[in-house]
Amino acid sequence: MDKRFRFRCVANCLNLATPLGLLVSVLGGATRQPGPNGLILAFGYRHRFPAASAFTIGNVVLTSRDSLHHRLVMHEDRHATQWAWCAGLPMLPLYLLAVLFSAIVCGDRASYNVFERFAGLEDGGYPRAPLRWRKRGSGG
Repeated sequence: MDKRFRFRCVANCLNLATPLGLLVSVLGGATRQPGPNGLILAFGYRHRFPAASAFTIGNVVLTSRDSLHHRLVMHEDRHATQWAWCAGLPMLPLYLLAVLFSAIVCGDRASYNVFERFAGLEDGGYPRAPLRWRKRGSGG
């Protein structure tokens, strides 16, 4: 494994994000298997929250599905790095603030969410919504 991914694994264990992700995967009834770049893929997550095709806590990628497209795994891989940079649990309120900001400026939780943009909107399956003040059209 590349040094940067090894560093991310250690950082996300020390900041308790990956242990939290593993706990959530167990509570959600997911089956875990090793993924690329030190990720742990947790398939069969049973809870409806959060409403996403996949989500990441530390190095743990959780999904209700039984497989994930490579592009989505790479999107979630970038979120794992964000967990390390945010020193773990502070990622949660920061991410929620980014969701709120995006919802305010465009009505969509991801389009102007800095975390989703840096993880690659298209890879995550998110559309690019226009800003609210640009939706009105030119007629008026």
